[in-house]
Amino acid sequence: MSKATPMHSACVAAVQMVSGLSVARNLERAEALLAEAVGRGAELVLLPEYFCLMGQRDTDKLAIAEPFVAEPVAADPRSSPTPHPLQTWAARLAQHHRIWLVAGTLPLQSGDAGRVRNAMLVYGPDGRCAARYDKLHLFALQTPTETFDEGQTIEPGSAVGLVQTPAGRTLLSVCYDLRFPELFRWAGQQQAIDLILMSAAFTAHTGRAHWELLVRSRAVENQCWVLASAQGGLHENGRNTWGHSMLVDPWGEVVECLPSGEGVVLGRVDPAITQRVRLKLPALQHQRLHVSGMEKP
Repeated sequence: MSKATPMHSACVAAVQMVSGLSVARNLERAEALLAEAVGRGAELVLLPEYFCLMGQRDTDKLAIAEPFVAEPVAADPRSSPTPHPLQTWAARLAQHHRIWLVAGTLPLQSGDAGRVRNAMLVYGPDGRCAARYDKLHLFALQTPTETFDEGQTIEPGSAVGLVQTPAGRTLLSVCYDLRFPELFRWAGQQQAIDLILMSAAFTAHTGRAHWELLVRSRAVENQCWVLASAQGGLHENGRNTWGHSMLVDPWGEVVECLPSGEGVVLGRVDPAITQRVRLKLPALQHQRLHVSGMEKP
């Protein structure tokens, strides 16, 4: 397995939001927090799941779903009407600030009129879409007070999302994906991952129990950095999300964390730290996933 890592450290930031019912207000808040992150030196900025809308009903996302556009979108969304205003907004900001902007997540149209793709889109400093990842694992939960079933309004993705960013080989992931370690381990089989990006809207109930445990575990298992951007607070629709956006290093130490409310978590992904961890404890070289008796059934 290759242990290649980026040659220089990269400043990365996770934006934490408490998104509401108005797309316009959510984009305004996201833009302000993004500008704050850039002002503090961020080269890559990650937005949380559902940054553009936390609707009153799960079906509200269907009304704002866009067709995906792989080519660059208009730099100025005010120049003419566009069928993809959310993608235009993200591309414009990435280009304006000359950063890598990870818009995670926004609803894209699917082959099913009653469901969307919950998509994470990565824009480079030129405003071009460098990668798309559609959430693979769909959340479902039933408690005496809460019921969730994302499969009712979301069509699952079918491919792993990997992209080269200033922080190196970067894996894209969304919320419930965090509970499936085989996704992260599989992605690093041929070449080690340098950074995992995780956009989330964990419930307060599940987040309190498992969020930090899972984020730090994915960092330790893969000996890489994890930048996690979350929704964090009481939303207009009554939903309560856990927050605790964080940056975790390859040893599993939390570098910075924002427990709740809006704000920015910022730090440097340092390849020297990654290399030290992998040399001290070369666990990635010790994997034996293909020995006799462990083949896929």
